[in-house]
Amino acid sequence: MKNLSLVAYLDIKESLRARWFYVYAFVFGGLMGLFFISGITDSVVMGFTGLSRLLLVFIQVTIIILPIFILITTVKSISSDRESNVLEYMLSFPISLSEYYWGKLLGRFVTVFFPVIVALFVGVAWGLFKGGQMPWAMIFLYSALIFSICAVFLGIAFLISTMVKSHDIALGLSFTVWIVLLAFIDVALIGLMMQNRVSDEVILTVAMLNPLEAFRIGAIALFDPELTVIGPVAYYLLDSLGHTFLMIYAVVYPILLGVIFALLGYAVFKKRDIL
Repeated sequence: MKNLSLVAYLDIKESLRARWFYVYAFVFGGLMGLFFISGITDSVVMGFTGLSRLLLVFIQVTIIILPIFILITTVKSISSDRESNVLEYMLSFPISLSEYYWGKLLGRFVTVFFPVIVALFVGVAWGLFKGGQMPWAMIFLYSALIFSICAVFLGIAFLISTMVKSHDIALGLSFTVWIVLLAFIDVALIGLMMQNRVSDEVILTVAMLNPLEAFRIGAIALFDPELTVIGPVAYYLLDSLGHTFLMIYAVVYPILLGVIFALLGYAVFKKRDIL
């Protein structure tokens, strides 16, 4: 356990020295600053005001930016260590493969999760300063959603990082994964599936297996429990799952998927020629 925490600490320090971390933090912090300047907390859009409006806009940004930032900054985690011989150096110490792998994952999770949560709570503090009310349940659930989306894309990124030896190929695969998952949200793909006379239940099942779609639906359900903004699909989802189970699914499913991908990555990492 001590070695695992040391590897995590070293990974955090390495991330803090890298430029990508400050770009990553600046993007989310800068977006919050832009929201403040634009007066989003004072606006009313589709019935959302104050902190609700701020969190709604923040969600729309997070679903696009957060996954690709996690992928492109994490897929190089192990592959770059292998290319630069850092991995060989680390394993020359009395550190097991599991301590190295899970320590790297833990350290990287802290560096990708922390800036987003800080930006979120800065926004909440600003909203309270402007006289808004504290939506505790909404903030807690949105924090859980951010946690889950970080978990699933970290798991995917570590699986890719262990499967390839070149970080250039890892970057290419990460962009491919991101584009494919975004494509399953796109209405054009759903329309194509409907043209092939695929049943609505199959279409919705495939869509909800996408962790990005689960995050999006869960985020919408925070602000719009009836899911009116997604149209007739809302009736099927709410009748089949219910609002409570839908929120549980949106949080738990991506986390479980992330754990599965991380375990697969660890299995590949143990069996392959790690050096």
